[in-house]
Amino acid sequence: MNAFLALFFSIMFVIGTDTFLIAPLLPALQGLFHISTELSGWMVGAYALGYAVFALIAGPLSDGWNRKTVMLFGMLGFSVATILCGTATGFWSMFLYRFLAGICAAFVSPQVWATIPALFPVPKIAKAMGIAAAGLAVSQAFGVPIGSLLASVHWSYPFFVIGACSLLLAIAIFFAMPDMRPNPGHGEMGPLWKRYLPLWTNCVARGAFLAYFLFQLGNFAAFAFIGKWMTDRFHLSIGQVGYVMMFLGLGNLLGSMTSAYVLSAISRFRAMLAGLVFLACCFVVLPYLPSVSVVAGAYFLIFTLLGILFPLMMGLLTSLNPAIRGTISSLANSVMYAATTLGSWIAGLLYAAFRGFFAVAVFTAVCFVAALAAFIASGALRMQEKPKRELAP
Repeated sequence: MNAFLALFFSIMFVIGTDTFLIAPLLPALQGLFHISTELSGWMVGAYALGYAVFALIAGPLSDGWNRKTVMLFGMLGFSVATILCGTATGFWSMFLYRFLAGICAAFVSPQVWATIPALFPVPKIAKAMGIAAAGLAVSQAFGVPIGSLLASVHWSYPFFVIGACSLLLAIAIFFAMPDMRPNPGHGEMGPLWKRYLPLWTNCVARGAFLAYFLFQLGNFAAFAFIGKWMTDRFHLSIGQVGYVMMFLGLGNLLGSMTSAYVLSAISRFRAMLAGLVFLACCFVVLPYLPSVSVVAGAYFLIFTLLGILFPLMMGLLTSLNPAIRGTISSLANSVMYAATTLGSWIAGLLYAAFRGFFAVAVFTAVCFVAALAAFIASGALRMQEKPKRELAP
């Protein structure tokens, strides 16, 4: 079990590093490729767009295939596409390679969330989810800053290193992961779209996924322009932005590792209520903070809370129907990256129109409050406090 946790942690680490890497590089790439602020957000959105579209296909397919095979070939493709990003010669080539990397990632990380409940006993699932989520957090704490330092030598180096590490992980998947074939008859569920019917026809699931979309819409709208805002406001270099982002990752890591303990102490409803309200307030005041050190401290607190809430949301969504966890995990990731695509685009428009980060921060706060309202209205949080019920397949 520890070997599986180490593998899942590492997979999420490299995918997370690649996902978040563009944020601190955005000002440099914008200047290198001679593109506008509004268009620059699509270098974040291209990866997210590829992921969002193909995760909808990858999820149902993976429920009918060997999950090990899906994860292996997805990681191989991810390695190649990421290396190609380092060879981009302009905006459109970078857009294409990031789009391909997002497609491949859509066949990998959802398998992690779907595999954990199948490999681990029920009492260990929350802890395992937290450790996998910690891989994303550590990617922010150390992967992205290291990538930023490599990029200060040459912008392409981080992509080459991440691609090489992804290839090593593909080898590890081949040797370490057991075959995970579908239950007999599962591949006979009919057209892919029908596998989403249990979620689409249930009001609890619809409300929960809407809430998750709103949450990630605000989250990634703010995250996409962290690097540009700090560069414009405090005149930081790429390397200095990477150091500040280390505090984001350390906070996320702390939140991910303590999430299971926090949720055992207080109810999921209270954790979601207090967390999202507090986060909304933090983003309203964030643009007015006076110095880099204060901003770094605020981001540490913000991402600690995000690290606590993310495993809670993923656990809530994957518990909706254990029979289609792959579909649910991929839909959740698709929703997240669709929100990333839209959020980064909206953030670019707001940042350019209002000449700063304030409008983006207010947008994020509004999204968090709307997400809380949607979670409460769906009844998903209350359902989690009672004995678990499954949606009818």
